[in-house]
Amino acid sequence: MDSVYVYCEIEKTQVAEVSQELLTKGRELADILGVKLEAVVAGTDIKNKVEEQILPYGVDILHVFDGKGLFPYTTLPHTDILVNLFGKEKPQICLMGATVIGRDLGPRVSSALKSGLTADCTSLEIGEHDDKKSGKHYDNLLYQIRPAFGGNIIATIVNPDNRPQMATVRPGVMKKALCSNDADGVVVYENVSDFVSQESYVVNVLSREVQQAKNNLKGASIVVAGGYGVGCKENFQLLYDLANTLHGEVGASRAAVDAGFCDHDMQIGQTGVSVHPKVYIACGISGQIQHIAGMQDSKIIISINTDENAPINTIADYVITGDVEEVIPKMIKYYKENNK
Repeated sequence: MDSVYVYCEIEKTQVAEVSQELLTKGRELADILGVKLEAVVAGTDIKNKVEEQILPYGVDILHVFDGKGLFPYTTLPHTDILVNLFGKEKPQICLMGATVIGRDLGPRVSSALKSGLTADCTSLEIGEHDDKKSGKHYDNLLYQIRPAFGGNIIATIVNPDNRPQMATVRPGVMKKALCSNDADGVVVYENVSDFVSQESYVVNVLSREVQQAKNNLKGASIVVAGGYGVGCKENFQLLYDLANTLHGEVGASRAAVDAGFCDHDMQIGQTGVSVHPKVYIACGISGQIQHIAGMQDSKIIISINTDENAPINTIADYVITGDVEEVIPKMIKYYKENNK
């Protein structure tokens, strides 16, 4: 009762990194609320293969659903699992990744439970709320924080009365960390047939293909990102030259992607990936709030821009006012001369 729940995605027996990120945040929220952190994982032949990927993140109770037809993921069985489990356990909060699976599963569960759902959150906090219309005061609500109105504002969304409070978070937004505190670490192997009807197995996956990511933006320690100010697709080669020199990865803003300068999988920001590099070099990026949301946790931010008043300069540690075509070759030359 009143626990914080995290739905853990898996690929065969590998727990998704976004789920571990959410377990870390879930542990933090559970500690603030003084409740348990519980996790749910469902798949086929996963018993004794996923527990050690989940419990070390501070999980008090892990619900394991192991049965045929639960992998690959299909909508109906997993919806049955969460709807029936939550109907029995009455959790306070449920978190899941804003992934292909989470974006399918989350709305179905929230709709069945009439609980509401905030998608693509960039931050989650606990706070109080005063409803001016009803005059009610609420304590310990989940602040579901995300950009809104095209990224022009940051909205804080609350769900005062319905439970669970549900939110999805993009991969890479939260930082994962093993829990140093002692959690209960209880594992419950649930009887799948008690939760899933036979009719829910009507969809049978005949063929499935998983493609590996073309880049490693989320794990890169150095990211060189380009915006519309880079000028053209050909000029992105300068960014690749710099990234290769520094052993980093190349990313982009949404404006650069929309202009056709690079592929969508390179997009960093609210509608792309979130990164946490040691060094982030922003080339010709103005710094709209959608982009900032995906890179603001970088340890060192370097901005290269012809506009000295570009918004990104306000969060940059170092600002280089100049043209990308002139600055980057000089940076490459200097690095090679001083890194022999």
